[in-house]
Amino acid sequence: MKPNQIIHGDAMNILPSLKDKSVDLVITDPPFAIDFKARKANYNRKYKNVLEGYNEIPSSEYLEFSLNWIKQIERILKKSGSAYIISGWTNLKDILIAVEKAGFILLNHIIWKYQFGVFTRKKFVTSHYHILLCVKSKDYVFNKIDHYPEDVWAIKREYWHNKLKTPTKLPADLVKKMLLYSSREGDLVLDPFSGSGTVPVCCRQLKRKFLGIEINKDYVNLSHERLRDS
Repeated sequence: MKPNQIIHGDAMNILPSLKDKSVDLVITDPPFAIDFKARKANYNRKYKNVLEGYNEIPSSEYLEFSLNWIKQIERILKKSGSAYIISGWTNLKDILIAVEKAGFILLNHIIWKYQFGVFTRKKFVTSHYHILLCVKSKDYVFNKIDHYPEDVWAIKREYWHNKLKTPTKLPADLVKKMLLYSSREGDLVLDPFSGSGTVPVCCRQLKRKFLGIEINKDYVNLSHERLRDS
């Protein structure tokens, strides 16, 4: 497939068609299997601005689902390639099992600390995500940008006031940090669950090639609009 495109379709059907060892980096935020409601009014979202159609995975199928796509990205990545996989804590164990079974080396378990989570009454507020940095060999790309790069990242969420958006979206600063550390200009970056297209947009801004896959047509259209404006 040609780079610099976002493909509308199911990642589980498209990933097998990609060539072995053809991608330099994967950055992705897959479904979490938490019965997420796309129109839920968390974080003061206005319903009219949130696109529907978030494709969730049943928790009973999550391990098999995770293993299937993670095995595919291990096959697709070059020997020097790496993958950043974002996960919540609820079904993190399934992601960890899949990473190990796929043959990846877990290089870092990064904590992304954001500024606040959903208010709770009888438990601690969840205000972080997990980011697994996985590599295929010792010959991976790592550009040491900072003198002392820690594995806890305090990066704020982005708020798109009065703009059309997907229910979950990654901050550009988070994606750019991964790109700068683990890729070079001209590298091909894959996001098999592209969502609102933040990974492709950041790739274009940082002179990386990109390939996105997204099952929701409305999300693909939004991504194309963002790419035109980037």
